Amino acid sequence: MSSNQIIEGAISTLANTMRMYVEAHLRFGRLFKVDPEEAIDNLDRTFEMKLEAFHMLYDVSKRLFPYFDHGDTIVLIAVRNAIHHRDHPLFRSLNRRLHLEGGLDRWRGASFLLGSHPTLHGAPIRMSHHVRLDDLDARLDPSHASPYLDTFVSGDRAVRRLEVIDGQLGLPTIRERGLQNRYPKDQIYLDLMPIFVSAVCKVFKAMKAAGLAFKGFDAETYVIPFASELEVDLGSPVLKQLRLSGLGPLDPIPL
Repeated sequence: MSSNQIIEGAISTLANTMRMYVEAHLRFGRLFKVDPEEAIDNLDRTFEMKLEAFHMLYDVSKRLFPYFDHGDTIVLIAVRNAIHHRDHPLFRSLNRRLHLEGGLDRWRGASFLLGSHPTLHGAPIRMSHHVRLDDLDARLDPSHASPYLDTFVSGDRAVRRLEVIDGQLGLPTIRERGLQNRYPKDQIYLDLMPIFVSAVCKVFKAMKAAGLAFKGFDAETYVIPFASELEVDLGSPVLKQLRLSGLGPLDPIPL
């Protein structure tokens, strides 16, 4: 099997996991009413499958795309590595924390700051996967001196990695708003879904430009929007507040 065929297989695997995640998302609302744990587990596990598949594509295609020059692809690789090794309590989803770790009553009256990134064409990304921003800091920021710090990248390389992420994803804006509005650090969240979309767009465009084939129904379906239609504005994070008042649905309010 040639190197191009190996890369094409990894592309197909990633596209397949993307479809599986969408299917879990479409079933989420109905299943949540019956079994919240299964509904949340299905979403979380399929999101992790997407990260694993993205990392597999990175492993076999790094000669074709500079993954560590881009904040979005760096974040996906770093979060995947953290989840893959799972020697820490980081990167539990907001859904899991609210509904499965003590229940909503525990958070009655609490407010959460949710940071995300808009698309350049204006249409919203309908799916989300929020993780604590301080989890990302604990894993990647050497100045935090966290026991969960990523030790595979250290010294100047770790500092440079964080600079690329912060500079390209506008994360200081989210941290500053959290500080100004006095949000507890464990109530400030980052949506990884737009970051995932942005990363896949860049990589799919590079693979297509390199002449790689997108084989199989899923790959053929996703290459069209991800290589030519979608684009995320990583430099302009948007902020919403999620307040658990006990009245009505859990709908974030734009800030």
